[in-house]
Amino acid sequence: MRGLGILVAGAVTASALAGCGAGDSTVAKTPERSLTVAPTPSAQPPPPSTGPAAAAPPAAYDPCATNLAAPEIARAVATLPPDPRSGQGWNSEPVAGNYNECAQLSVVIVKANTNAGNPNTRALMFHQGKFIPTGVPDAFGFNGVESSASTGDTVALKFSHGLPGLDTVVRYRWNGDTVELVANTAQ
Repeated sequence: MRGLGILVAGAVTASALAGCGAGDSTVAKTPERSLTVAPTPSAQPPPPSTGPAAAAPPAAYDPCATNLAAPEIARAVATLPPDPRSGQGWNSEPVAGNYNECAQLSVVIVKANTNAGNPNTRALMFHQGKFIPTGVPDAFGFNGVESSASTGDTVALKFSHGLPGLDTVVRYRWNGDTVELVANTAQ
């Protein structure tokens, strides 16, 4: 039935067109225009997108940049004895840090791998990207790095008490052989 409808519609259209003469056409009465065709632009790739969806090119590897995902951190965490309070191991994802392969002394702070509301934290220190397992004072309880007081051979660890003005900052320095405590100040 549907095919019959298409045939009928086609026949009606054909007969309507056949009934029109050359003199009846609007086209025949309208003078011809000269058509100007604009040249098509050469095929060029679109400009790079600058919106938020644009992916930035991968940055070149810089060993002297802070890298809290460095595999050396996970290897160091794996060597630590369990947290003395919970008996659990340590989470290899740093809470804070400034680890880089070039610094005389850099640090990461990790937390105990527990669901406790206030897990223990521990600072791991590195000399030129290598974990220093001995000769470093056990540094528990710190929860941040004070960047303004840290240099290439000194790290400043911060313990925030949760109240403004009551932060404690402890600085450690690489003395050429080991790490030594430099200063303990309240801020």
